[in-house]
Amino acid sequence: MATVTVRTERADATREQILTAAERLFAEHGVFAVSNRQVSEAAGQGNNAAVGYHFGTKTDLVRAIVRKHIERIERIRRRMLAETAGSGEVRDWVACLVRPVTEHLAEMGSPTWFARFGAQVMTDPVLRDIMIDDALSSPALVEILGELKRCLPELPPDVRAERRDMTSHLMAHVCAERERALAEDTPTPRASWHDAATGLIDATVGLWTAPVTAPIMGPGGRTTSRKGSRR
Repeated sequence: MATVTVRTERADATREQILTAAERLFAEHGVFAVSNRQVSEAAGQGNNAAVGYHFGTKTDLVRAIVRKHIERIERIRRRMLAETAGSGEVRDWVACLVRPVTEHLAEMGSPTWFARFGAQVMTDPVLRDIMIDDALSSPALVEILGELKRCLPELPPDVRAERRDMTSHLMAHVCAERERALAEDTPTPRASWHDAATGLIDATVGLWTAPVTAPIMGPGGRTTSRKGSRR
């Protein structure tokens, strides 16, 4: 039994080393610019097949990195969800989208690589779907999006989906730029992750509450647009 326990602990330690090395390399160079062999070497593994042995494909490795962080972010999100219950303010629910991510990044200290890793993943259609699907498997996130819908019932479904997608990209790239600046010790617009989240929340609230331009049919059945307000 003791031998099995030791082997399990070693395997867990190896997996963690691989996850950490892969996250850093993917963040700095892009997912498909990094080979499994490079990840194994960076993780201190003499066996170049270590990534495949512990995780399978590169896509499986990306999914494992995402899930490692999503689990931690989910705990913060559930806490914020309980604190915000019953609010009718768009800003409160946008904060529940933004602050769990920035709080998680702040808790890890510096340097971190997850925000830059996330931005790299968001640029690839296949990997992006993995990240979004895993995020949307979060019951707390689904509930938060439901509360946003309750606060903004007049938003058409296609506009709601569009703005949710915009929010994902905005969060990913703003957090990645701040993370990069911290890693390179260059100035940042905001003094802390908390303050950075405040600025991001301000912008995201504006995105969600912006007026919707209604499409109209022009000559020949072409779609043009007409500015209109939801209010």
